[in-house]
Amino acid sequence: MTEREDEQRQDETAAPEADATEPVAEPAAAEPQPETAEPQATEPAAEEEPAPTLADLAADARYSATGKRKTSVARVIIRPGSGQFELNGRPLETYFPRRTHQQIVRQPLEIVGFAERVDVRARIHGGGISGQADAVRHGIAKALIEADPALRGELKRRQLLTRDPREKERRKAGLKKARKRPQFSKR
Repeated sequence: MTEREDEQRQDETAAPEADATEPVAEPAAAEPQPETAEPQATEPAAEEEPAPTLADLAADARYSATGKRKTSVARVIIRPGSGQFELNGRPLETYFPRRTHQQIVRQPLEIVGFAERVDVRARIHGGGISGQADAVRHGIAKALIEADPALRGELKRRQLLTRDPREKERRKAGLKKARKRPQFSKR
């Protein structure tokens, strides 16, 4: 990580030097300015390409899906609204106090641009808090596909539709846990 920080610092220090040299070059050559303006115009277009066109949801529509992770199961319902979450009868900030879990849950909506356009209700049970957050994310992504099938490519590309298959390994006979062995006694 220190190498990355060093590289970032070098980039930051290099950027002001480039800015200092550009004003000298501007009066001498007028052609570089349009060239730099064109790539800037293409960059926002490149950012807009990954976001698919959003279909308007019907006012009374409800789309449901089930998301899973480890032993957690989340039954998710999305409907047009103002971006509110109700998870087991509680708001998102109360149910998932950690900001990382809140970001995980919001991720599919932010990717497709529905963050402020749909309300999410979910019934969640089983597992721990991290598994539940991933289960809600999986359920929201599947419900968005049901609402607008055109979103499938973008969500699949970001691996939000793939269920994480990792589960807890079963306990074996003669062992304390899946792989932990009793302490060896020589005598």
